[in-house]
Amino acid sequence: MNQVLSAYGFSADTSVTPHGTGLINRTWLVRSDKGTYILQQLNRQVFARPQLIADNIEMVGHYLADHYPTTIFPRPVRSLTGQTLVDAGDDSHYRLYPFIENSVSIDLAYTPQQAFEAARQFGGFTRMLADFPANRLHETLPDFHDLSLRYRSFREALQNGSAQRIEKASPIIDYLQSQKRIVAQYENILTNPGFKRRVTHHDTKISNVLFDKQGKGICVIDLDTVMPGYFISDVGDMFRTYLSPVTEEEKDIDKIQIRQDYFEAIVKGYLQEMHDVLTTEERQAFVYAGEFMLYMQALRFVTDYLNNDIYYGRRYEDHNFVRALNQVTLLQRFQQQSSLLQTIAANISAGF
Repeated sequence: MNQVLSAYGFSADTSVTPHGTGLINRTWLVRSDKGTYILQQLNRQVFARPQLIADNIEMVGHYLADHYPTTIFPRPVRSLTGQTLVDAGDDSHYRLYPFIENSVSIDLAYTPQQAFEAARQFGGFTRMLADFPANRLHETLPDFHDLSLRYRSFREALQNGSAQRIEKASPIIDYLQSQKRIVAQYENILTNPGFKRRVTHHDTKISNVLFDKQGKGICVIDLDTVMPGYFISDVGDMFRTYLSPVTEEEKDIDKIQIRQDYFEAIVKGYLQEMHDVLTTEERQAFVYAGEFMLYMQALRFVTDYLNNDIYYGRRYEDHNFVRALNQVTLLQRFQQQSSLLQTIAANISAGF
């Protein structure tokens, strides 16, 4: 740590304390006479090529500074040698951000207004980059939201996974196989000119938005997964993580529900920024976006369960079974209300 601090010109007695609840990168709050900062160590097991992330953030940062100079976009602080990424010498990489004063983050959406503000921030991020050539960005996690690949991995796990776990998860497996039309619709989107490859965040949980003390969104953060993609990834992940009052870790499926007012808030917030950017085909795909992300996450959890927890790991026996059942339940309840949700989305869209 001292080596990293000295690379940025901090003294050895600088205050460094753990910060946040992120699961991927390690994060600290740094306080010194130079100011307050956020220091992160990138997870090399997840991000094998951290320089690609640094390049993407630099390209996006330059574009926003040129075209939207008043927008808040956290950019890494350069080290004493001018680097935005510090290699500590043991194959670990660090970066430093200015701490945005009077900002707060939350782990769950507790009100529709919070959901609205988060959706507005993610929509605004993609809108500002609508004319940025998305194909210039690196894919920091190749195939991250490739539903066809996730389905193939699921099928492979059915052939090679634990026979005992396949039997236990058979109701989940049968349901997921019955929903393969979600994969077919995704594959149609890939060849449909009405769906545009855009600069998308790909990890739109509400903790990746900073709010001010009055509850207004300030900016989006955690830009490691910013890549070319489709709007269904960002909107779908907001539905997946904001609509239910409980998280994907909840064991009691009776607590899993679809909060329609949160759905409405997400669509309104996103369209407030993206109404003149989205195509007609995209506007009609809000409900599909939810199915897309919920189905993909259910596939990923059950695949890992069948493969004996080699990707997500587990904190207890059948942890990934519980996660898969949770996401399948949320998907089913989403589908039960799909006609109503489609009407809500269409009415909101017609208002813009």
